[in-house]
Amino acid sequence: MSRILVLGGYGGFGARISLRLVQAGYEVLVAGRSADKAAHFCQGIPGLIPLALDRADIAAALAEERPALVVDASGPFQAMDYTVPRACIAAAVPYCDIADGRDFVCGIAALDEEARAAGVAIVSGASSVPALSGAVIHQLTKGLDRVRAIDMAISASNRATAGEAVSRAILGQVGHAMRLMRGGRWQTVFGWQEIGRQSFSVSGQPPISGRWVALADVPDLALLPDRLPGRPNVRFRAGTELAFQNLTLWLASWLVRWGMLRSLDRAGAWLRPLQGLTARLGSDRSAMILRLFGDREGETVERRWTLIANRGDGPEIPALSVPPLVAHMLAGREMAGARDAGSSLTLADYAPAFAELAIAHAVEEFPLPLPLYRRVMGPVFDRLPPAVRAMHDVCRDGGAAGQGEVLGAANALGRMVARVMRFPPPGDHPLHVGFSEKDGVECWTRDFGGHRFSSRLSQQGRHLVERFGPLRFRFELTGDANGLKMAMAGWSAFGVPLPLMLAPKSDAREWEEDGRFHFDVPVSLPLIGRVVHYRGWLEPLLGEAGS
Repeated sequence: MSRILVLGGYGGFGARISLRLVQAGYEVLVAGRSADKAAHFCQGIPGLIPLALDRADIAAALAEERPALVVDASGPFQAMDYTVPRACIAAAVPYCDIADGRDFVCGIAALDEEARAAGVAIVSGASSVPALSGAVIHQLTKGLDRVRAIDMAISASNRATAGEAVSRAILGQVGHAMRLMRGGRWQTVFGWQEIGRQSFSVSGQPPISGRWVALADVPDLALLPDRLPGRPNVRFRAGTELAFQNLTLWLASWLVRWGMLRSLDRAGAWLRPLQGLTARLGSDRSAMILRLFGDREGETVERRWTLIANRGDGPEIPALSVPPLVAHMLAGREMAGARDAGSSLTLADYAPAFAELAIAHAVEEFPLPLPLYRRVMGPVFDRLPPAVRAMHDVCRDGGAAGQGEVLGAANALGRMVARVMRFPPPGDHPLHVGFSEKDGVECWTRDFGGHRFSSRLSQQGRHLVERFGPLRFRFELTGDANGLKMAMAGWSAFGVPLPLMLAPKSDAREWEEDGRFHFDVPVSLPLIGRVVHYRGWLEPLLGEAGS
């Protein structure tokens, strides 16, 4: 019988892992700093052996206990170093953990050379992310030529109580900067912001509707863009069941972001008692969703995996990756080296555990609408130059970079209008354009050397509508092999139509030259003259390397 050492083996997730491993036929050393807590947890359960152990003494414990494998379930990994995996490498003992801290999981690869030399497997992240999410993505990407974007969300039941380590890890992200691939480049966003509602639906289950979720930092944000064709934008959001809890954290995130609070991580000790006051509210239902947008033989589709856990089984999910991964490692199916768990398991590895729990999950596929410009222009779109078509092939997220030249306003009144519209100042600028799309509406953010302005584009019949705040401009699009032209067809302010004779003049055009997308956008007003004139070139971005 193989002996497994579980650090933090009587904690929130560690206890679940210890029980599952003993049920799978292993002898489990339940280790932690408190001998009394370890003994109390193990009492009356054959196969569980209590062990008082501090992480600093792991090398001596490995020499004395000689386990077949070490599972680290202690955490919070956001504040930990690699003392334990290094000790496992030195003792030639396989290791895995349930870390979901981005830096810890992504950084484990730095131990790869040492682990290979020792002939031992070191695997980090055997949790909901990146292990389970990686298994789902492996399933959803089959047959796809390119992945455009990935959107994930987890909503925990209000009765899914978290231990202090997990609470500190969650609260430590609130309001702090994190890196996200967006618009083809790494951008800075902030934890627990971009809050929004998410619904979850699985056939045969009552749906879960309108739960609040907000940005959280997980390893997948850094791992997946490098791992998938197309270097997709990846977004992960998390939340609790009760709206007021999420909204409170969202408000607090601004205080941290603005420097009014240093961090919320120290409040982790208070979270569980506070949660106890609201334990009777909400339900026992948790959920997870992963939406993947990609191309298959010229068609753009969304593939969606949704999981709903009933009867309070949601907290079991982060522990489900460890038993199958342990089995793989002890059977020699994990090669020597140090890596994240994002490619270690498949959904089939989770099937036995899902079947014994109140968990329902399903995969669905949906065709996505054609890109906006293609819908507006119809068959004419196919006659445009390749570089122009590629620039308008927008689905969920994209970006382009190049160079732009800006000519300023012709007079003081024009300069005032330009400032109100946030147009860039005159000069030559490095240019980045970020594209985002949702439900057929596109948002373009143009960044001329740090001077940004945005507009939203949508379809109205055979016209393209571009919105700048309360102003809406309707354009007729025409084109051929020489390029695309935009002609003003109408405009409005606050929804009130305005005379076309008073509309801005903008004979914008786009074309291909030397294989690049080129643009020329003059904007002038009657009686005022030129407000801005920007032109230049762009090339699509497939994403910057590195996180």
